[in-house]
Amino acid sequence: MTLALGIETSCDETSVAIVETSANDERTRVHCNLVATQFDLHAKFGGVVPEIASRAHLQKLDLLVREALEETGVSPADLDVICVTRAPGLIGALLVGVTAARTLAWSWDKPLLGVNHIHAHATSAAIELDAAPWPAVALVVSGGHTSLYAVQDWDNISSLGATIDDAAGEAFDKVAAILALGYPGGPIVDRRAAGGNAAAVEFPRSMLRGDSLDFSFSGLKTAVLYEVHGRGRTSGGLDGITDERIADLCASFSQAVVDVLVAKTLMAVRKTGAKTIVVGGGVAANSALRRELAAACERDGVALHLTPMRYCTDNAAMIASHGLRLFERGHRSDLALGASANAAE
Repeated sequence: MTLALGIETSCDETSVAIVETSANDERTRVHCNLVATQFDLHAKFGGVVPEIASRAHLQKLDLLVREALEETGVSPADLDVICVTRAPGLIGALLVGVTAARTLAWSWDKPLLGVNHIHAHATSAAIELDAAPWPAVALVVSGGHTSLYAVQDWDNISSLGATIDDAAGEAFDKVAAILALGYPGGPIVDRRAAGGNAAAVEFPRSMLRGDSLDFSFSGLKTAVLYEVHGRGRTSGGLDGITDERIADLCASFSQAVVDVLVAKTLMAVRKTGAKTIVVGGGVAANSALRRELAAACERDGVALHLTPMRYCTDNAAMIASHGLRLFERGHRSDLALGASANAAE
């Protein structure tokens, strides 16, 4: 048995988890996954304020570490490694987590391992599976990232494509702002879309050049803006726009995003020859994406593993799970571990 304490502070969720792997099987067991959200702190600003996020992490992190140990009955002596998000994310927020992990590793005399947040999302669908699903094409789709990866193993992950402008989750938040629906926008747009007609508005699907696996959602967001306020206008009220119309706009926008995500992911499968797709990230909780991707995979005979809903948004369980697998393969970080806002590091 190998036990890890995981710490995640890349953006606006403070999370601590304790995760176990066993030499007897490949299943990862999550003993606890504590998440303190900051929605209320950032809602009035319509987005995450980095300074506020960092301060909230400072206030919550030590309390969550203590709660995780008490809840599971695990002592520091029982732990084999401390895993922490080192990149990418808000640099101030990351530094809170990395500094805490370094301090705990030093004081408890435990190995330290820095984890790439996006790679953890790419492998999060494997949490609690009886066997790792690699090789696979991974779709990571969240507020800050929309990317495709070829996952050969836990420590062999290569980029296939990424967004060149807005991430899908960012586009959802911006459309929610255009329609004055509130924050965070993704879940709200998803709920409103359920009551709308996805064919009501024919929004563009940006596929870029022929075989590109990159994404672009900026033009789609602008198309929604013009549909609401009139072509060439970027502001105005919502007078005369009924609840039914808002539902139709949400459904039509969501369908346009999902169509591109599904098409590009299946294109990646064809280009790589993979037989499996895994999906992670906050937007992986989107009901239309889960439904449409499942239907497409069934049609094409491709295995699909969707990250469990509780692990879609940022969380320490995926950091500890991914970190443990790296630790088992001999990876280590030293106490000089730093943080980086860059996804490539």
